[in-house]
Amino acid sequence: MVLDTATWDAGRPPVGWQIKVNHGRPEFGACQDDSGPCLHLKSVRASFGLERKVDLVPGRMPYLTWRWKVTQLPGGGDFRRTTTDDQAAQVLVAFDDNRVITYIWDSTAPKGIAQPANSFPFLHIFAVVCESGAADANRWVAESHNVAADYERAYGRPAPRVKGLRLQINSQHTGSVAESYFGEVAFRSTPE
Repeated sequence: MVLDTATWDAGRPPVGWQIKVNHGRPEFGACQDDSGPCLHLKSVRASFGLERKVDLVPGRMPYLTWRWKVTQLPGGGDFRRTTTDDQAAQVLVAFDDNRVITYIWDSTAPKGIAQPANSFPFLHIFAVVCESGAADANRWVAESHNVAADYERAYGRPAPRVKGLRLQINSQHTGSVAESYFGEVAFRSTPE
């Protein structure tokens, strides 16, 4: 298990996690709702994430599973343009070769799109739109993705070791507000 929301204190990142701020002020905390303990993220014209180191051979535990819920999408967010590249929720998987697969809940990009995202020098990011828009807002959605297969589809070679994981939210490009929740996040050998 990578994020066990049942075992951490409010006001601090969960054990083993660090807060990484790209822009603005982070708002996060432990929460509890009808489906159990969770992590709450809110972005007011900000960009931040919680990340942790992971050392994993994706061929042995290729499935990443998590629960998430979006309650406010960043207005006009669309990862396909730099000026609107904001999401209410992202799960980023970093590999040893400075390549990343990001699973996103986008405001407008259609569900199912998988393509290169904005990259930085020496870092390549491939985005998979898992959810889009507000149709499933305000309810928990369970996800299960084969990161080894997604990496091979994105980069045309077998996936190297996973070195990190980040849960992120951002709304700085659109100057808006975004809000989301995460439940348990785990790597597994079989789909959930």
